[in-house]
Amino acid sequence: MTTAPDPAPEPARDRRAVGLQLGREPRAMTSVAHRCPCSLPDVVETAPRLPDGSPFPTLYYLTCPKLASRIGTLESEGLMREMTERLETDPDLRARYEAAAADYVARRDAHEVLEGVPAQGGMPVRVKCLHVLVAHSLAAGPGVNPFGDEALEALPDWWASGPCVDPDDPDAVPGKKLHR
Repeated sequence: MTTAPDPAPEPARDRRAVGLQLGREPRAMTSVAHRCPCSLPDVVETAPRLPDGSPFPTLYYLTCPKLASRIGTLESEGLMREMTERLETDPDLRARYEAAAADYVARRDAHEVLEGVPAQGGMPVRVKCLHVLVAHSLAAGPGVNPFGDEALEALPDWWASGPCVDPDDPDAVPGKKLHR
């Protein structure tokens, strides 16, 4: 006997979850790029332009407030500076990071080319934002962004205490008590 696969999550529920996570309506969201082990979106893919036409070059946008907080802790501990310093002395790492930047831009350009707009997060010359690098790693999978992968390995299990928001709670309002 075979069992039917789980139904696909409803886009409206995902959009509500992301709105609760961000504390506002998501902008330029095209799809869920990765799901947290709790099943909620934690990274969304966005269009290269906002509805008003202004550029929005962050292809993968991290939405989970628990994950964002843990990444912020890594940033405040100086991890970005250490990573950037390693780019100066490790040609293999630099080449892999340059490849990650090219991958990021190619994925974004598949939607729309933003002329003269580099990859985000500091790629490929420095580490400026671990949130972007982790989002890229989660969306693209392991082995694509070396610093995103390293940051993920350094993080605790942010989902272990349960989901960050409850999109099924009719009383939940964006901006009010983002995570439980």
